[in-house]
Amino acid sequence: MQSILIELGNRIRELRTKRGLSQEAFADSCGINRSHMGEVERGETNLTFATLYIISQKLEVSVSALFKGIA
Repeated sequence: MQSILIELGNRIRELRTKRGLSQEAFADSCGINRSHMGEVERGETNLTFATLYIISQKLEVSVSALFKGIA
């Protein structure tokens, strides 16, 4: 399970940086504390579906797109 969370966090970080967003600005737009977003991107926390949905909406991708290619 941990490897999936790490891969998901890496995907979120990749999409965020491609959009030129700092972690702090992105966390603020999602209504998430910056330190929690850091945990998400490092794969250190299990996300609720609601948080995952908000992140996907702010990244302008579907939830399923976030998991594409993650084993």
